[in-house]
Amino acid sequence: MRKSEIARKTAETDIRLCLELDGTGLNDIDTGCGFLDHMLTLFAVHGRFDLTVKCVGDTNVDYHHTVEDIGICLGDALRVALGDKAGVNRYGSALVPMDETLVLAAVDLSGRGHLNFNLRIPTEKIGDFDSELVEEFFTSLTREACITIHLKEMDGSNSHHIAEAAFKACARALRDAVRVDPSLAGAVPSSKGVL
Repeated sequence: MRKSEIARKTAETDIRLCLELDGTGLNDIDTGCGFLDHMLTLFAVHGRFDLTVKCVGDTNVDYHHTVEDIGICLGDALRVALGDKAGVNRYGSALVPMDETLVLAAVDLSGRGHLNFNLRIPTEKIGDFDSELVEEFFTSLTREACITIHLKEMDGSNSHHIAEAAFKACARALRDAVRVDPSLAGAVPSSKGVL
């Protein structure tokens, strides 16, 4: 079972996170931020990842530390659960529509943390959530997981739809990338022999 449990406590957040890559989308999310709970639930369901996240953060300040630190923990959990990445597809992509919005996500389990973020979220806030935190989350995730993610908004005008399509597309792309390919017979999908 490709599973990991992460605990991280700082002066700003106290997080416990459990991720199972070969799941069914079961989730139990409580971050103290309703919009982030919604996005992580979508991430679990559309990635078919079992995900538990419990966070107590300094949300009296704002959601920045909570979002950033959960991105760090999820990235760490993904990296640990993947191990040496033997036999995985490595690459995944998804094009996800959400009403007027269309977002492309492409993922490489490269061993190198890089985010190419091309979403144009038109409003500063989505409810009480700062829109710029969508990028903050994905930056932390890619850096800690040591993976490459490209997110490209092909069309869109509604901020909620753009963020939602990005989380769904990333989850579906990751689902393909982490899937074990039997034809690889346990080999690491790289000419270098490691990822």
